[in-house]
Amino acid sequence: MRLDVVTIFPEYLEPLNVSLVGKARARGRLQVGVHDLRDWTYDRHNTVDDTPYGGGPGMVMKTEPWGEALDQIVGDGYEAGASGPVLVVPTPSGRPFTQEVAVELSERPWLIFTPARYEGIDRRVIDEYATRVPVYEVSIGDYVLAGGEAAVLVITEAVARLLPGVLGNAESHRDDSFAPGAMANLLEGPVHTKPPEWRGRGIPDVLLSGHHGKIARWRRDEALRRTTTHRPDLIERTRPEAFDKKDREMLSILGWAPDPQGLPYGRFWRRVEDVEE
Repeated sequence: MRLDVVTIFPEYLEPLNVSLVGKARARGRLQVGVHDLRDWTYDRHNTVDDTPYGGGPGMVMKTEPWGEALDQIVGDGYEAGASGPVLVVPTPSGRPFTQEVAVELSERPWLIFTPARYEGIDRRVIDEYATRVPVYEVSIGDYVLAGGEAAVLVITEAVARLLPGVLGNAESHRDDSFAPGAMANLLEGPVHTKPPEWRGRGIPDVLLSGHHGKIARWRRDEALRRTTTHRPDLIERTRPEAFDKKDREMLSILGWAPDPQGLPYGRFWRRVEDVEE
């Protein structure tokens, strides 16, 4: 995979040289280019922003440097043999960045990130490039940062670990929270390691049993327990067929029941009466 990032703070992207992403780069699994937007400015102040039309506070990033930067990066990439560029625009007004989106992006050969500052990039830049390449406008959460570079690091980390050969164990991400398949709408449960006793705290006996079936069931039940506690909205949006008989039994213990107006196993809703605390 090839990644290009255009920013006015290249030093912010230094973490791309460490940890899994850094190792992926060293192994040739990931090619990363960080570009200073000010290289495409021509006044003595290297101006990249101006006041917004219509008035209001803040500044807006200008079309000219962004347009020229993207034109050159895309052109140079094509000349180097890259193909299939996708523009990734971190913005609080984008669609939520989820594990599903991370999987989609991990299947693309070339991502170009446009982390903005101030009030954002003049909309015409995004609209122009949307006529040329796929554009992903994504938000990492319902909050506003000073700039999009932190979001680039988050997205890159989530995507890069899905690439072949990046994780030490290729199976590691299959049981992650939100992983496609059985964990799609669940949070991963608690994990434990040696020693078996620490400050008077032990670990669940089932984890020492060696019984793989019972251990898998315990982990599934703990995932359901944690999800109903921290993210009940995930349970409510899950299709009923995603829960097997044992799942439904556990959900009942946790105070959930199928929607009586739905199918035989309708979507689950929190049951408030007769629930043991």
